[in-house]
Amino acid sequence: MRRQVLDALAQIIEFDVYVWLLTDPVTAVGAAPLADVPWLPDLPALIKAKYATRFNRWTVLQHGRSPVGLLHDAVDGEFGRSDAWQAVLSRYGVGDVASTVFADQFGCWGFLDLWRTGTQEKFSRDDADFMASIAPSLTAGLRRCQAETFIEPAASQRADRGPVVLTLDDNLRITSRTAASHSWLDVLLPPRPDERGVPASVYNVAAQLLAAEAGVDQHPASARVHLADGFWLTLRAARLASDEPTPAAVVVTIEEASAMERLELFARAFGLTARENELLGRLATGNDTRAMAQQMSLSEHTVQDHLKSIFTKTGARDRISVLSRALGTSGVSRK
Repeated sequence: MRRQVLDALAQIIEFDVYVWLLTDPVTAVGAAPLADVPWLPDLPALIKAKYATRFNRWTVLQHGRSPVGLLHDAVDGEFGRSDAWQAVLSRYGVGDVASTVFADQFGCWGFLDLWRTGTQEKFSRDDADFMASIAPSLTAGLRRCQAETFIEPAASQRADRGPVVLTLDDNLRITSRTAASHSWLDVLLPPRPDERGVPASVYNVAAQLLAAEAGVDQHPASARVHLADGFWLTLRAARLASDEPTPAAVVVTIEEASAMERLELFARAFGLTARENELLGRLATGNDTRAMAQQMSLSEHTVQDHLKSIFTKTGARDRISVLSRALGTSGVSRK
């Protein structure tokens, strides 16, 4: 979907570079980038600066009057006020950035940055208004794409069950990693021939940790991302404890998303109400209709109505199939 949208968008708005990330709907941390960034060696610095800035940060735009922000407006024409511009963009002649967040009542599903370089004019208010006008439909499309990842039971993406762990310094340079990390990261962002994949998802959760430590944004430094064939991963970043005066390393772990993590994503992606979400959780613990009715202080008839609504929204036929999709199993025994 994103590729098609960008191709169509290029016929309407001029831009030279783009970065479009899917995000965890709860933490708003990016994990699945689609990008055309010509300066890959500076990618860690760029991601760190993106998370460190308050100007047009997607988590700020999410709660603002408009889902779109123009960099030249945000900094009143003083680009040196932008961390990202100072760190990377100025060296490559970036003259303006149009940032759009894709969020709804169910969460934050992604953000898009369009960059203009060279002597091009700044993005106009008409450009921003157009992006704002299409943001709701694109948000719905992104959420629908995430929902479609739950159609089939999850298929494991590697035979190796070893731990997936990486350590980074505060400049997001990877200092060590387990051998098992390559198999999943290469699927997340397929590398070119004879190269290793760029661990952009790892950079993102680590950058969020640094942003939280700096007081810029307090969302958890974690992200759930669809790997392939219904299989979801969870990435988490944390600071190692150390008695040394220098900052300890940042550690990023990658593991299969748990049942509860999948249930939450499933409910948000399909737009379940709070009551339906609660019912789904109780259903996953093995409760029958009578037990759920008693626990939720509802009639059994009302519980059945909520279940029918869940089946309609998710396309599931019955309780077993809805749990199979939500949990990523062919049965309902996953814990």
